[in-house]
Amino acid sequence: MPQSSTAHPVFSGLQPAAVWAHFATLCRIPRASKHEAALRDELLAWAGGRGLAAEVDAAGNLLIRKPTTAGREQSPGVVLQAHLDMVCQKNGDSKHDFLRDPIVPTRDGGWLVADKTTLGADNGIGVALILAVLDSEDIAHGPLEALLTVDEEAGMGGARGLAPGVLHGRLMLNLDTEDWGEFYLGCAGGLDVNVERPGRLGTVPDGHQGWQIALHGLRGGHSGVEIHEERGNAIKLLVRVLHQLEQDFPLRLAALKGGTARNALPREAVASFVLPAGMGERLAAEVAELQALLRSELQGVDDGVALAVSPDAVSAVLAREEQAVWLATLQAAPHGVRRMSRHVPGVVETSNNLGMVDLLPASGSCNFMVRSLLDSGSTALADEIVSLWALSGTAASTEGYYPGWAPNPASALLKTCQAVYKSEFGADSAVQVIHAGLECGIIGAKYPGLDIVSFGPTIRGAHAPGERVDIASVARCWQLLTAILAELR
Repeated sequence: MPQSSTAHPVFSGLQPAAVWAHFATLCRIPRASKHEAALRDELLAWAGGRGLAAEVDAAGNLLIRKPTTAGREQSPGVVLQAHLDMVCQKNGDSKHDFLRDPIVPTRDGGWLVADKTTLGADNGIGVALILAVLDSEDIAHGPLEALLTVDEEAGMGGARGLAPGVLHGRLMLNLDTEDWGEFYLGCAGGLDVNVERPGRLGTVPDGHQGWQIALHGLRGGHSGVEIHEERGNAIKLLVRVLHQLEQDFPLRLAALKGGTARNALPREAVASFVLPAGMGERLAAEVAELQALLRSELQGVDDGVALAVSPDAVSAVLAREEQAVWLATLQAAPHGVRRMSRHVPGVVETSNNLGMVDLLPASGSCNFMVRSLLDSGSTALADEIVSLWALSGTAASTEGYYPGWAPNPASALLKTCQAVYKSEFGADSAVQVIHAGLECGIIGAKYPGLDIVSFGPTIRGAHAPGERVDIASVARCWQLLTAILAELR
């Protein structure tokens, strides 16, 4: 570790070779959230082999320290931070097992992409950049600490569990953003709303036939970064379809399932139900009309949206009252942008993603992920969602609150980063605030006074199959990162 890039043909010839060799290792070892141990253990052994001090903290984070290079003893300590885990999303026809199988990247022009799964460039490229710095003997720098966290994508558990007093550096470079040429100085905070409701079984009426309707073909994506693009939400769309069918047919719902990650826009959803026998032709005709309607509404955004109807074996259905509660409340539940920022033009202030639902006759659950640049904004919207479910006596609770990262326009580290960028690339950089959640806010709250800036390569389609990273921007990130470390004296 790292393996030679020649062992991975897709990485052959890519520069910088050390970064891509480390990313090849990250592709090889599965690293779903809460299942990072195999990768972390390999990196821990690798660090030991390099003579680097390394430890795993109580939360499972990996901390690696590299001493200053000769002549840089007075340079400030720098924390390099990224997360080990990745969002695991795949197309419905993929047999990929994220707990066992390696990621299989391919090249598409100037991009590295995984066609049927997520690539894990978020945040694997950031990790690879940090490992390459630790690996190098040619970079001038002060004392370095690499903080590689776990469980970021499933609730930021690693950052939450980081103890005060562990980090010694006073500057931190987070490498977890996705637009080259931009420095990020703030991010949204948020929390989850989890809904749980016990069910009541209903019997399948005599003379009824089981059916399944599947909604697929949506692009999905990152529920923070791409929430403003108004891409389709498979759960909301299928609930809308079911709500309409319920008006036109004596439909009895048996199951509804959609989405697989709280922080990903749901791409697929499927429902089972029964209708009186002999209504199949009429059902198919109405579903075709609804598909045409959805395609018209989502034209240019999610042109591939599709509805498929097929017979299904159904042995039990929801009681009528339960069906009414679930379909009506999911229909009314918010999703998408709630408010744009008045202080940061063009940036979403508050949003919500209905990311997962799992409904059966015996019980049902769903999850909403709420984000906001204002901590009061996220708690207010979450409270609204809890109140909506309370109208039907349904238990909804909030958990996983994390603070936003408040911008510091006077950041000395930012000024250094901007100056280095202009010197290296002959152009001005941009300063942004991101609606996604970064670990910077949590870490910064534990380490008051820590000066933090975030940047990264260009990544598109994070949290969805087809995720891709711009190859040239990775090389530029490496150039920028090493130049910033050299400049920090």
